[in-house]
Amino acid sequence: MSTGGWAGKIIRVNLTNGKISSEDTSKYQDFIGGMGIGYKVLFDEVPAGTKPYDEANKIVVGTGPLCGSGVPMSSRTNITSLYPGTDMNLVTDSHMGGNFAAFLKYAGWDAIIIEGASSKPVWLKIEDDKVSLEDASSLWGTGIYNTTAVIGSKMGKESCVAAIGQAGENLVNLAVVMNGSSHSAGGHGAVFGSKKLKAIGVKGTGSVKIGKDKKELMDLDAYVMKEIVGANNQHVVPSTPQPWSEFVYENSRWTAREGLTWGASEGNIDTGIAAPGDVNKVGYRTMKAIKDLGPVAAKYTVRMGGCQSCPIRCHAQMNIPQLEQYGVSPYAANTCMGWFSPAGVMFKGTKDQKEEGDGNMITRALGSQLADDYGVWCNYGSIGRDFQYAYESGILKNVLPEDEYNSIPWNLLEAGDPAFLKEFYRRITFKEGEFSHLGDGTYHIAKRWNFGADYWDTKKYSMWSPLGFPKHHASDESYQVGAIINCMFNRDAQSHSHQNFISSGLPVDVLKKIAEKLWGSGDAIDPPANYTPMNQYKAKFAKYGVIRNCLHDSLTLCNWMWPLTASPLKERDYMGDTSLESKYFSVVTGIDTTEEELDLMGERVFTLHRALTVKEMGTTDMRGKHDLMVNWIFDIDPDKKPFTEGTVKMDRDDMQLALTMFYKEMGWDEKTGAPTRATLERLNMKDVADELAKLGLLPA
Repeated sequence: MSTGGWAGKIIRVNLTNGKISSEDTSKYQDFIGGMGIGYKVLFDEVPAGTKPYDEANKIVVGTGPLCGSGVPMSSRTNITSLYPGTDMNLVTDSHMGGNFAAFLKYAGWDAIIIEGASSKPVWLKIEDDKVSLEDASSLWGTGIYNTTAVIGSKMGKESCVAAIGQAGENLVNLAVVMNGSSHSAGGHGAVFGSKKLKAIGVKGTGSVKIGKDKKELMDLDAYVMKEIVGANNQHVVPSTPQPWSEFVYENSRWTAREGLTWGASEGNIDTGIAAPGDVNKVGYRTMKAIKDLGPVAAKYTVRMGGCQSCPIRCHAQMNIPQLEQYGVSPYAANTCMGWFSPAGVMFKGTKDQKEEGDGNMITRALGSQLADDYGVWCNYGSIGRDFQYAYESGILKNVLPEDEYNSIPWNLLEAGDPAFLKEFYRRITFKEGEFSHLGDGTYHIAKRWNFGADYWDTKKYSMWSPLGFPKHHASDESYQVGAIINCMFNRDAQSHSHQNFISSGLPVDVLKKIAEKLWGSGDAIDPPANYTPMNQYKAKFAKYGVIRNCLHDSLTLCNWMWPLTASPLKERDYMGDTSLESKYFSVVTGIDTTEEELDLMGERVFTLHRALTVKEMGTTDMRGKHDLMVNWIFDIDPDKKPFTEGTVKMDRDDMQLALTMFYKEMGWDEKTGAPTRATLERLNMKDVADELAKLGLLPA
């Protein structure tokens, strides 16, 4: 293993017998880190047919070689395990930002492999090379906030704690692991709970070694900050007219402007015009509070926070005194879905209390605190949409016992009173009655409560797959490219590599010029609601999107920012730099690696994900049994035809062609969508091919 980037060691913890050991990271070097290590461990060590809550299931908490090195936007933790949200026992990843990943690296570790199951509640204590299992009996039954505070007080202020709440303890399928009280990884909290693992506390006094001259790293950072990086989601165009920009994009997250303040900050800080090149104001560009909570939120913003080594600061930190009436702290912090999903639960709307717009803000902030403390995950907002459908269709009145139904304060929901959220999250967390099955996840609850075809076939509920995965920047935003990517994973895609580029704010003609340089033709992308039939350039774009997604989750970089495909600078023709991942990898690890070579490593990780999915499902027919889409994609706008302006309606035959062209790009079997022996061996995974062959799971 190179002396740069990787710490070189992995912790292996057997919770059944309490044994803790160390192993060399070098055995996983072909899979980079993070996601790659997780997939390799699960493929090699977890037998097919294992269920998420079985003792035989394993959890891999992983970081990558760039994490902790100072590379911008690099403090991501990747958690890999089997996912309880369906009954197919498939592998998924959950991810969290914050400080945990960097602190784990500073303690001298690249990853943690957790196996077995404890007979009593425990937490894992990591202080540099001292690793121990500690009794967590007094913490069991308490929320994430208390757990974090108690362990943090024991380990000191330079520590970081990742914990589950009562939802994870009670095996609520939709449960999170969280660090920093609001940086959450959704989907595996209950797997921690099944193993009686309450938390992991880490404190490190070391550092990450840089393989080359540190000046090279500093020069790269300066280049990125001055010429390449934009705002959150790599938006490179401001939301309001600015003297430095020839374009304006109303939906941009580059919200900084004169007169926009952090109203609850000391000194009432004005974001001002955070123009490109002004490296000291990059952190002012993304005033996310007003994007997520509305204009009124400016008054209540203390500051924008974020993750270790990230200049973007997309995490709104608020002081909202109105929250105290609900028995929670006035201080709330979150971003994106952490704010959005409680509003989805309160689908009837909310009433303002003191000023226009504060009802929405209070609802989102209260819901985020309740969900985060209990550790309830929203499954990309599906928990609220499932609730809305069950309520409005009358299903809840039919399936809930009369006494239970009558005990729920529906009047609060109808009146738009955020107090309803306390009832909602408590019942789910503690599995109170039939209502609590909303925490099982869409796949399970739809079967249990017999959701109708209208649920799956209506875009309103945002389902993508009959397997219960919601859409995440899919065909309604990026047509065949988004559709392909949404078919590839075993939960919502969590991929922003394609959408960040398309939604960067640049006009379509500018994007097409960049697309031509990257994927061979501007036809890789389409104008809004005016898309064209599938072509090979879209297949290349889709491959780029999904491979970069896996690459980032292995390195580990923030996929909400990377890749930096576009730039805010006109003098660069708005072209970003897609070689930055490889440049940083070369400098940090000391291993000279080209963009093409690093992409090949990302392709290896993604193909291993596919092979692992084939193994778990026991079939090579990925096209027919995995890469599925619900009907609304093809049936919306009944008076319009696909490929006509003004609709995002997809064509069934064209989407099958899209899958075929993508499979070909990946070197997979074009009939089934399963990896071939030739491709697995090309990617140096002969052992994977041999295992699939032994199971009869290689395409004929």
